[in-house]
Amino acid sequence: MSQPLMPHATASWLVDNTALSFDQIAEFCGLHILEVQAIADDTAGTKYTGRDPVRAHEITMEEIHKGEANPDYRLKMLKGPEPVRRTKGPRYTPVSKRQDKPDGIAWILRNHPEISDGAIGKLIGTTRTTIAAIRDRTHWNISNIVPKDPVTLGLCSQRELDALVAKAAKKAGIEAPTDSRLDGDREALIEELRRERDDAARRAEEALNGQADLISDVAKVLDPFSDNKGHV
Repeated sequence: MSQPLMPHATASWLVDNTALSFDQIAEFCGLHILEVQAIADDTAGTKYTGRDPVRAHEITMEEIHKGEANPDYRLKMLKGPEPVRRTKGPRYTPVSKRQDKPDGIAWILRNHPEISDGAIGKLIGTTRTTIAAIRDRTHWNISNIVPKDPVTLGLCSQRELDALVAKAAKKAGIEAPTDSRLDGDREALIEELRRERDDAARRAEEALNGQADLISDVAKVLDPFSDNKGHV
């Protein structure tokens, strides 16, 4: 399936300018739903400038409105470039991220030893020699390497990592871990929205009651026939 030219920037625009669900945005942009949630919560490692997919002729507003009206609707791209698929060699990593590679490799080696060196190399964009050096603790900078989630570091997407873990687990004959983080986040979000709704309703009622009391007090002061006119 085709994806927007700039998935994260497009997701940022859709979060800010539409009522589409995180699921719909993640599906359309080819991202993991947690990546979309991080963009919406402004907790993503990188701040993205929104990119309008309508102006880029990747989707129409009519298609977006269909998705807003039906949360189960899957958005259809108007057109878009096919993702470039590398047949061999490590993936390109921006210079600013290259110093984070050892930390990401160490995290995968510690948490997912079932993943092969070749698969790690393609995911992170590194060599088997570097992976072996980190595993054997012979890397020149081993004392400063701290295992960190490669998704958090921006070295790969959550969807890519999940797919690799599932594939490696299947090949090794073990059960792939289930990501249940979103369930708690969704429940917490629903509970927070309920609290905000109840608080808003309570504040509105208090404001109306206060306004009614004020109007009543003013009316008594202005009424020449009020019982209060004889009181000091």
